[in-house]
Amino acid sequence: MIASPLGVPSCFGPHASGGRVLFIGSLPEPTTGQSLACKVFLDELQKRYCVDVVNLSKASFKQGVNSWARILEVLKILRHVWKSSSTADVIYFTVSQSLAGNAKDLLIYSICFSRLDRMIIHLHGGAGMRQLMRGSFGLTRRLNEFFLKRLAAIIVLGQRHTDVFAGAEHQTDMQIVPNFAEDFLFSHPEQIQAKFDQTLPLRILFLSNLLPGKGYTELFESFAALSPLNREMIQIAFAGAFESEAQKIQFLSLIAPFPQLRYHGTVHGEQKRALFSDAHVFCLPTYYPYEGQPISILEAYAAGCAVITTDHSGIFDVFADGINGFAVEKRSVADLASLLHSIVEDPSRLRQIALNNLKAAHCHTTTQYNSRLMQIVGKVRAETRA
Repeated sequence: MIASPLGVPSCFGPHASGGRVLFIGSLPEPTTGQSLACKVFLDELQKRYCVDVVNLSKASFKQGVNSWARILEVLKILRHVWKSSSTADVIYFTVSQSLAGNAKDLLIYSICFSRLDRMIIHLHGGAGMRQLMRGSFGLTRRLNEFFLKRLAAIIVLGQRHTDVFAGAEHQTDMQIVPNFAEDFLFSHPEQIQAKFDQTLPLRILFLSNLLPGKGYTELFESFAALSPLNREMIQIAFAGAFESEAQKIQFLSLIAPFPQLRYHGTVHGEQKRALFSDAHVFCLPTYYPYEGQPISILEAYAAGCAVITTDHSGIFDVFADGINGFAVEKRSVADLASLLHSIVEDPSRLRQIALNNLKAAHCHTTTQYNSRLMQIVGKVRAETRA
């Protein structure tokens, strides 16, 4: 059971012996990489602990506080945290990356000040928090460091994010827990072999929320820049949610002249698995300001896809150019178009890359992800009980 900020907590007697955990994080809907990761871990956490849930999700993809309704939601969140934190053995908290979101986080730190030594924060992004901690926000950085030094643990996605909180890690336990691909997305080597027996048309998948900076417009423009002959040799599937209906309508009008391009909407379950399984190449040329370590890239590995992406945020912690796929310059339509042309002309490398990616994905399962997080929670609980 998942409670709303003022709902009945998901805390039941059979789990009480495991202790109490206050879970503060974003949960579907909407589905994002962060909300999926939170849901996967919450399901595991509830098997062992009595869990009180504070859901940070909001209806819009827009970062920050953008309406009076959101301000009211934040006040309800703060009230729930205030009521629940005093009885928690461990507090697990997924932090924000926007300036307004960080202001909310600072208030949560303040409410939980006497129990910061049992709080674990989990940074699911990286690029946005780096800007907050390393940019021109001097007061914001100092306020965050004041609280961060008092935490039990900080979790980041990869080595490239360990310096985001420089100034706090010498007193706080820093842990790396990479993201995952869900079990149902894993293909078998035989399925991948069969898929690459026929690479014309080359099937490319873009699966992510279609937000500014994710690179979906650059992918479209790169396709449009190809010769008519090359365009006939490519099919591109787009899937995910838009930030607004107007952006969706605008994109649909762009792709309408090209029957090789199709928008599938928001996909889950079997439809998502089928899109990944069918694709030869997964393309995420992202420069999204709040990017972390995209789960969709690991999902593409599990499904046996070669990957096209960028050296952005923590991606290169799990991606190597020429081994897992191909890196392109951020925002460069010309670079991406040139790569698409070369792949269409010679797709021979894709099969081995896809098989390598399947092997890599076996290091990124939900079981491994949950196990690492549960070890951190168990350690903090044991230390607070000592």
